[in-house]
Amino acid sequence: MMELASQGAWASPTWLEPKLLGLAPDSPALLPYWLGAWAIQLSAGWLAPDTAVRLPYVALLGLTLYATWYAIYHLARSPQAQPVVFAFGGEAQPVDYARAIADAGLLALIACLGMAQLSHETTPAAAQVCFAALCFYGFAALPYRFASAIMALCIGLVGLTLSGAPAVTALLVLGGCSASAWSAKASQNTNARQTYILLGIAVLGLLLCGLSWWFDLWRWPLGFPGSSTSEWRRLGRLLLWFTWPAWPLVLWTLWRWRHQWRAAELPLHLALPTWFTVCGVGAALLSTSADRALLLTLPALACLAAFALPTLKRSVSALIDWFTLLFFSGSAVVIWVVWIAMQTGIPRQPAANVAKLLPGFAPSFSTWPFVIAVAATVAWCWLVRWRVGKHPTAIWKSLVLPASGAVLSWLLLMSLWLPLLDHARSYVLFVRLVQQQVQPAACIQVAGISGAEIAALRYHGGLHLVQSNRNSTCPWLLAHRSAIVAKDENTIWPLWQSYWQIRSRRSIADSDDIVLFKRSAEPAR
Repeated sequence: MMELASQGAWASPTWLEPKLLGLAPDSPALLPYWLGAWAIQLSAGWLAPDTAVRLPYVALLGLTLYATWYAIYHLARSPQAQPVVFAFGGEAQPVDYARAIADAGLLALIACLGMAQLSHETTPAAAQVCFAALCFYGFAALPYRFASAIMALCIGLVGLTLSGAPAVTALLVLGGCSASAWSAKASQNTNARQTYILLGIAVLGLLLCGLSWWFDLWRWPLGFPGSSTSEWRRLGRLLLWFTWPAWPLVLWTLWRWRHQWRAAELPLHLALPTWFTVCGVGAALLSTSADRALLLTLPALACLAAFALPTLKRSVSALIDWFTLLFFSGSAVVIWVVWIAMQTGIPRQPAANVAKLLPGFAPSFSTWPFVIAVAATVAWCWLVRWRVGKHPTAIWKSLVLPASGAVLSWLLLMSLWLPLLDHARSYVLFVRLVQQQVQPAACIQVAGISGAEIAALRYHGGLHLVQSNRNSTCPWLLAHRSAIVAKDENTIWPLWQSYWQIRSRRSIADSDDIVLFKRSAEPAR
C-alpha cells in the first residue's frame, strides 16, 4: 500500500499491477491495496501510514455487520420464514420477528471464532467478506428494496472481483440468481421487473469475469487436500472451530426446515444462505488459504444459525449458556493469570513459560490497556448476572454470551497481551537486529526474502533494498539459506562471505535461517 501511495496518481499503470520490490502480493487483488494507498495519501502528514490503512478496513468491518443484519432481516420477513399463525392470535408481528432474528444473526456472526483475527486485518480477506455480505444483502433485499439491493449487488460483485475472488463472484451470481428466481416462482411472486433485474445481474457477472481475466485476477491458489488423512483432519478441525458456535445451530436449522426442502419449495431464507455457505466451504477445500476462504461463509452461516433459535428447547439454550460461560470465563482467567505472572513473577510457572518462549521480552505496565481490560471484565460479570436473571424471553438471548465472550477475549488479548503478541509476531525485533549489523542507509540486496520481511525492513528500518542481481554494487546481501541452496554454481554467491545469521520467524528449520552476507572483497568481521 505504501509502495502504491508513493507512485502518485492512482491512474498510473503501476496501480493495476501492485508490487513490492518486484514481488507480486500473495493475493491477486487490486481494490484492497487501493483503499490502503488512498488512505495513506489522504492522511499524509497527520496520520502514520500503519494507522491510516486501518481506517478503511474499520469501515469495511462495520459495513459487513450492517449488511448482514439487514440481509437476515429481509430474509426473515419472507412469508416462508414467518412463524405459524396462532388460532387466537398472540404470535409475533412480522417486523418484530424479523428484527429479533436479525439481532440473533448479528450476534452469531460476532460470536464466530473465525471473525476474531481475520476481520481485524488489513488484508484482501477482510475486504472480501465485506463485499460478500453486500452481495448477500442484495439478493435478500431484492424482493423488497430494488434500488438499495441493486446498488449493494453492483458494489459487492465489483468489489469481490477486484478483491481477488472472481471465481467466488461467478458462483454467487449463479446461485443467487437461481435461488431468487426459484423462490419467486414457488411463492407466485414473479414479475417482469425482477426477471429483468436478475438477467442484468447475470450479465454483470459475465462482464466481471471478463474484467478479472483482463486484469489477471483469475488466479486460484489450488490446494486440494487429496487423499491425505491428516490434511482432511486439519480441514475438519478448522471448519469446527472457525465456525463455532454457528455450525451446530446451522445443522439444527437444516433439520427443522427439512420439510420445505423435500417439497422442493426452496425458500429464499434457506436456499440463499445455504448456497453462500456451500460456495465458501468449496473455496476453502480448493484453496491453500482455507481459513481466509472460509471467512466468506460466516454471514450466511450466521443467518442459518439465527433461524434455529425459535425452535430450540430451553434445555439446549441453557446448555449453550453454560458452555459459553465456562469457556470464555476460563479464557479470561488464563489471560489475567499470565498477565499477572508477567508483571509480578507470581505464579512462577506462567512467568517461566513466557520467558522461555519469548527470550528478551520485557513486560511493561500501561494504564489505559489495564483500565480497558478491567472494564471489559466487569462488563462480562454484569452480563452473566443479567443473563441468568429473570427477564422477558427474547430469541437472541441464547447468543448474547457467545458474542460477548468473543468480544471479551479479544479485548483482553489486545490490551493485556498486546506487548507480548507484538514481541512474538512483529518483525520489529528482526529489523532492529539487522540495523545493528549494517551502516545507516546502507544498500542491501535481498534474495528469497518474503514480502512481509521486505515491508518490515523498509518501513521499520528505512533500509534501502534491491533485488539480488549481478550488476548491483550493494555491499550487503540478505537471504534465506533455502534460497542460497536453490541457486546454481553460476550465480553471484561465491562473491559473498557469511557475516551474520538469525532464525527465520516463518520457520524453525535450520535450512531457513536468514543470513546476512558481506562482499568477499571486503574483510569480514
